[in-house]
Amino acid sequence: MTTEEQLLDRYGPLLSLTELSELLKRSPDGLRIALRSQTEFAQKWNAAKRKVGRRVYFRASDVAELIDEA
Repeated sequence: MTTEEQLLDRYGPLLSLTELSELLKRSPDGLRIALRSQTEFAQKWNAAKRKVGRRVYFRASDVAELIDEA
């Protein structure tokens, strides 16, 4: 089972910031702060970010790709 399939089974096609922070073992506030910085980490993860109204989500396929890269 691929990383993408596992994420889709567990979270569905979109992960909330809280779900992503749980997956990366970070606090939601810590992840939020890290994503606002000008680091390579922030640039990669912000590319996977999608907004639906005022809410922020991350595509499971993009998250799986970034996890597999690391």
